[in-house]
Amino acid sequence: MLKIFFLVFMAGGIPVAIAMAGASLAYILLSSSLPPFVVIHRMVSGIDSFPLLAVPFFILAGNLMNNAGITTRIYNFALALVGWMKGGLGHVNVLGSVIFAGMSGTAIADAAGLGTIEIKAMKEHGYDAEFAVGVTAASATLGPIIPPSLPFVIYGMMANVSVGALFLAGILPGAMMAILMMLTVAYFAHKNKWGGDVKFSSTRLFKALSELAVVVGWPLLLWVVIDKAGAPAQLTVFAGLAALFVLDRIFKFEALLPIMTPVLLIGGMTTGLFTPTEGAIAACVWAMILGFAWYGTLSWKMFVKVCLDTIETTSTVLFIVAAASIFGWMLTATGVTADIAAWVLGFTKEAWVFLLLANLLMLFVGCFLEPTAAITILVPILLPIATHLGIDPIHFGLVMVLNLMIGLLHPPMGMVLFVLARVAGLSFERTTMAILPWLVPLLVSLAIITYMPSLVLWLPKMFF
Repeated sequence: MLKIFFLVFMAGGIPVAIAMAGASLAYILLSSSLPPFVVIHRMVSGIDSFPLLAVPFFILAGNLMNNAGITTRIYNFALALVGWMKGGLGHVNVLGSVIFAGMSGTAIADAAGLGTIEIKAMKEHGYDAEFAVGVTAASATLGPIIPPSLPFVIYGMMANVSVGALFLAGILPGAMMAILMMLTVAYFAHKNKWGGDVKFSSTRLFKALSELAVVVGWPLLLWVVIDKAGAPAQLTVFAGLAALFVLDRIFKFEALLPIMTPVLLIGGMTTGLFTPTEGAIAACVWAMILGFAWYGTLSWKMFVKVCLDTIETTSTVLFIVAAASIFGWMLTATGVTADIAAWVLGFTKEAWVFLLLANLLMLFVGCFLEPTAAITILVPILLPIATHLGIDPIHFGLVMVLNLMIGLLHPPMGMVLFVLARVAGLSFERTTMAILPWLVPLLVSLAIITYMPSLVLWLPKMFF
C-alpha cells in the first residue's frame, strides 16, 4: 500500500519529497494504528544529525567560491597548465572540474559555475557546442566524487559510516575518472585534428607547475616538521598558512590559495585537527578570507545574496532528507526492505552479481530521483544486503554516489542536463545527445570502481 501511494503521487507530478512524506502519511491514516504525529516526529529526527551540519556550510563554501571570482582563477590556472595541448580547452575543462570539486561538493555547482566560463570559451575557440556541453557534463560528475562531497555526507549519515573515510575513498577514483576523461578529449582532438588553444609558454607553464609543487610540498613539509621535528601541530599549521600568503603575494600565483582548499580539508580531517563538519566551516572561513580580504572580489551585498541562496538550497536538501527519513522508516516497518533482501539473497548469494543488479537499479533510479532522495531511500534497502554479502559500506557508498551522478546526466530528471542546456543555449534533446559519447568513460569508471574495491579502500585503510 505504501509503495502504491508513492507511485500514484509521483505519477501525478508531485515533487518527490512531498510524495514520500504524503505516501507515509496516507498509509498511516488509512492502514495503520500509528498516530499521524509520527510523520512529523520521524521527519524531525531524520535531520537531527550532527554530520548534516556540514551540508549548509559546504553549500555556502561552493557558492562563495563561485561568486568571488575564484572560478575564473581556477580556469586561468588550468589554461596555463594544459591549454596548449591538443584539444586544450577540453583538458582545461576536466582539470578545472578536478580543482573545483575540492571546493563545491556538488555536480550542479560545478556545471553552473565553471561550466558557464568553459562553454563560452570553447564556443569562441570554434569547438562544437555539443562537445563543450558533453565534456562539461561529464567532468561535473567529479564534484561529488573528489572530496568534499555532499552526497557522501548524506550517505555517511544514513549508513552510519565515517564521512572522513568516504572523502578519502573518493580521491583515487576521482583521479582515475579525470584521466579517462582527458584520454577521451585526446581521442576527439586526434580524430578532429584539433590543436592547442593557447600558445605554449614555458614561463606560464613553469609558474603553474610551481604552484602545483607548492600544493604538494606544503603538506609534506608540515608533516616532516610536526612528526619528525616534534613541532606543535596547530602553531606549525598557522605558520605554514602565513607562509602560503607570503609566497602568493611575492610570486603573484594565479590560483595557489584556492587550490589549497581540498588539501586543508583532507589534511585537517586525516590528522584529527577537525571533523568533516568542522572542516565544512573551515572551508567557508577560508573562502571568506580569500573573497573579502585577499582578492577583494566579495562585497557584503554579494555575501548576503550568497547566504540567501545557500538557505534556499539547504532547505530543499534537508526537506528531502526529512521526507526520505519517514519514508525509509515506513519501508522498514512494513517489511518491504526485508522482503527485498530475502528476494535478492534467494536469487543470488554472489557479491558480483548483486553489484551488477544494484548498479542497474541505481542507474535507473538516478534518472528519476534527485541524488539526496535516492540515497536516503536506497541505503536502507540495499546496504543490509551488501553488508551481508561482505561488501564494504565505504566501497558501496562510492558505487552508489557515482551511479546517481551519472543519473544527473539522463532525462527526464537530470538536473545537470537542464543547467547546461540553459548555459549553452541548446535544446534539451541536443544536450542529451551531446552527453551520450561521454557515458563511455563514466561507465568504464563505474565498472572499475565496482569490481576493484582496493582502488577505493586503499587510502581509507591507511588513515582509518
